Amino acid sequence: MMTQAFYTGISGLKTYSNGIDVVSDNLANISTPGFRAYNAEYAPLFEKTLASASSNLLQSNDVGVGVQMQATTMSMAQGSLTLSNRSTDLAIMGDGWFGIQREGKPLYTRAGDFVFDANDDLVTNDGYHVLGTMGGNISADNVLTSVLNEVKLGDVNAQQKLRFPKTLTYPPEPTTNVKFKANLGVGKEGFEIITAGANVIDPQSNRNELRLEFTKSALQTPPGTQWDVIATIKSADGLTTYDTQSGKVSFNESGALTSNTLTSINNNGAPITIDLGNGFDGVVSIDIPVVPGSSIADGTIGGDLRGYSINKNGEVIATFTNGRQSSVARIAVYHFQNDQALERITGTRFAKSENSGDAIFFKDKTGQNIIGTEITNFKLESSNVEMSSGLTELIILQRAYDANSKSVTTADQMIQKALQMDA
Repeated sequence: MMTQAFYTGISGLKTYSNGIDVVSDNLANISTPGFRAYNAEYAPLFEKTLASASSNLLQSNDVGVGVQMQATTMSMAQGSLTLSNRSTDLAIMGDGWFGIQREGKPLYTRAGDFVFDANDDLVTNDGYHVLGTMGGNISADNVLTSVLNEVKLGDVNAQQKLRFPKTLTYPPEPTTNVKFKANLGVGKEGFEIITAGANVIDPQSNRNELRLEFTKSALQTPPGTQWDVIATIKSADGLTTYDTQSGKVSFNESGALTSNTLTSINNNGAPITIDLGNGFDGVVSIDIPVVPGSSIADGTIGGDLRGYSINKNGEVIATFTNGRQSSVARIAVYHFQNDQALERITGTRFAKSENSGDAIFFKDKTGQNIIGTEITNFKLESSNVEMSSGLTELIILQRAYDANSKSVTTADQMIQKALQMDA
């Protein structure tokens, strides 16, 4: 029994020392973003069964003669969120892991404290690249080839390092259509000129001026009225005229537009459709005070990259000096069949194992890969360690350690006394 007490105490010292290490590591990382706490689980080293007879019934009592740490399991609790001032700081709300990679196999983390480095690559603070799907809308010479509202998540094995060009150009989109609205009134033949204008974009990203001049035709054919119209496109400084076109518009007796022969004009190499409307939707000729003309034109001047940001859907958004934006990538969020079986590399980074299974993506009802959770930006997930429970557990483990230490001391004293009695 004395030897049993000795070895039982030693196993307790070793086991609870390891338990104290686990809890201490948790508490030491209470301020580490994305840290996953671990819980120690214990089991008897072996047991001895004692049988006793009571009221003709055989009762068995198991007496533990040692303890061991059976496993340390990851806590899957959600950590609290802390505010930040960077759109690249991300937090996963629910299940999932960010993927990061430098060399070799990817690692997985809940710590979303990412930054754009000097090359505008999305990385962790120590240089690991964040994994995701590139939009494929950036050419080799750093020109945006298409505007994307959303980048679809690719195959789980096709995710790549999110690397973005330092410079990126938004190409000009020449104006193709201009819609005019105005009331010409009834006018006086050949005297009063009514004007309407619009800013239009040419293929060279210049902002030019399209001007329409309406003059009531000298020869009128009732019912209704007829007007002559001249369209001119000039440079913004007025020094260069790119094209001039003329036509005739007709209105019925109610003032609704019935016909128009002015349909297009050349804008420094790009044709523009001139839309004066139809009926009362556009230019009209009604005997009421003249209303200044207005216009709606498509087209966009070119722009240079202002910077990248990340929205709550994990989309990397490029913003340009012309005010336009486009999605250029999506951050991947990975999932596992058994998260607790991930191999711990550090307190915030993990690798897949045989028991965790391969990383997977969730799918929607159409079969499209989705992140399967909600991402929030301008926030970080804190450590999921609970200080109160951690401190309480640390006190319990310390007392258990002290108790086992005393049992070893007591067993040693009993052995010494037994040896002295034998002498």
